[in-house]
Amino acid sequence: MTLSSIPLKERPTLVRKACEALGVAGFIIPRGDEYLGEYVAPCSDRLAWLTGFTGSAGLAVILQDAAAVFSDGRYTVQMEEQVPHDLWERRHVSMEPASDWLEENAQGKRVGYDPKLVSRSMLASWSAPGVELVPLVLNPIDEAWLDRPAAPANPVINHGVELAGETSSSKRQRLAAGLRKAGQDAVVLADCTSVAWLLNIRGSDVPLTPVAHGYGLLHADGRAELFVDPARVEDDLATALDEEVAVQAPSTLEKRLVALNGKVVRLDPVTTPVWFETTLKTAGASVVDGNDPCTLPKAVKNLTEQDGARQAHQRDGIAMARFLHSVSISAAGQRETDLVERLGMFRQRSADYREQSFDAISASGPNGAYPHYRAEVGKDRVLPANSVYLIDSGGQYPFGTTDITRTLWIGPEPAPQDVKEAFTRVLKGNIALSRVRFPPGTTGHRLDVLARAALWQVGLDYDHGTGHGIGSYLSVHEGPQNISPAPRPTALEAGMIVSNEPGYYEPGAYGIRIENLMLVKPSSYQGAKGVFLEFEILSYTPIDRALIDVTLLDDAELAWLNAYHAEVLTRVGPVVEPDVQEWLEKVCAPMMRETTGIQ
Repeated sequence: MTLSSIPLKERPTLVRKACEALGVAGFIIPRGDEYLGEYVAPCSDRLAWLTGFTGSAGLAVILQDAAAVFSDGRYTVQMEEQVPHDLWERRHVSMEPASDWLEENAQGKRVGYDPKLVSRSMLASWSAPGVELVPLVLNPIDEAWLDRPAAPANPVINHGVELAGETSSSKRQRLAAGLRKAGQDAVVLADCTSVAWLLNIRGSDVPLTPVAHGYGLLHADGRAELFVDPARVEDDLATALDEEVAVQAPSTLEKRLVALNGKVVRLDPVTTPVWFETTLKTAGASVVDGNDPCTLPKAVKNLTEQDGARQAHQRDGIAMARFLHSVSISAAGQRETDLVERLGMFRQRSADYREQSFDAISASGPNGAYPHYRAEVGKDRVLPANSVYLIDSGGQYPFGTTDITRTLWIGPEPAPQDVKEAFTRVLKGNIALSRVRFPPGTTGHRLDVLARAALWQVGLDYDHGTGHGIGSYLSVHEGPQNISPAPRPTALEAGMIVSNEPGYYEPGAYGIRIENLMLVKPSSYQGAKGVFLEFEILSYTPIDRALIDVTLLDDAELAWLNAYHAEVLTRVGPVVEPDVQEWLEKVCAPMMRETTGIQ
């Protein structure tokens, strides 16, 4: 789908002319929109419009005589394929950061940025000696993009308490008490998922994440202001929002910020565009840094949300069983995109299914070696016989969000031993993390090694995190918790949901990843620091036994695997068609081994 009728190669020239008219030598274009979210509406996909790059993370810098696009290792190949090489350099954002490129190419120059698209933390990462970063009132991309799509104007809908588990009034009073304790009068909410959680609203302004575009203000007395077009608010939501929530037209936002003159206002420097800070300080407000107060309570799911997650995964488990059964019958000769469509059709059998939670990763053979590979119609691969196939996908349901990955062997010949060993070592890591018990206060960073240890024993590893948080009918990637080599200070708490997705990627050959979602819950063990925690598995989908070298599993691991498959059969078997149930009985049958291999 094209973003514009203007040829891709002509767009940099138009932007350079706009920069010159605005008095700057260049411009920095982030991936995100005014809400700094992972997914953006077509009207805000400025990076893709200018460069052709459609990855979900990245930025570009354009000068009069040079230009570069930056992203991480997930999108190296995608940048090479999508970005015109004669117009743009392609850089790894970690190894060749934008600040280094600016220092080398923009000495003594004024480079513009849009303060409504950039947080203070982002801006700091671009700082380079000898380069002046200049906030602009007008965005040169928008000035050049003459056929830019209209902004979304979809309905803002009510997310009822039967789904949310807590009223907006209760949430607001709870968070307002924290503001009062901190001596703060208000907090700006710039993250659409925070606004959605706090006010129990949802929308469809961006693909894959059910949020409505809009900013929020929460006051220390529990009142809130929502900045969306009042005409977009559906009647039942207008009724649900009490008199303490004022719906304001977006055009009034600056005026309402100015009215905070003399007040102490909290801003999250990571999630809030710098325009808010500038506007508030100019108006005479006292701005203090602080975390978005919605982030942690949003991550800790209440009992209603926990039950909703179980329901969503039950629906998803049925769809996945049907899909994997169909793949066992017909896979070789199918295109990667055809299988995405097939899985979508199985999910759509549920009346509760709304959409994907992210663009599915359907990767055959060497394509699987790119963790965030995205198959495109006409460019995708046909699955050959005797190959590895990886499918990573998820669904949005009103009561929960799912994300699951399975790696399959497409026969008919047996899988090679080296592939089976790599797969089994990934499985060992998944099992180790699934079974762990840990004391309160434990961060995901401390658990990450469990998922890698079996790979490390033979010199293997994977270059991505092991787990991320997941929203409740919100973003499939949610903080502040994670499981990763990169330390984060947020401890895992009962009620949080995290993914468990170790992997291994053999360049030019295949990719392996096994992913389940898990709910943190109290265990039956009491320690000096309190009740220990453990994980409840939410995802119940068979793990391909054709790729398992059972001799590499110890007794406890084998017992876990057999118990997991027995639970899959119990939960999913009775509600699928007889032929799918018969297949489940075979693939979930207990695995046995005669001898124990080297661990």
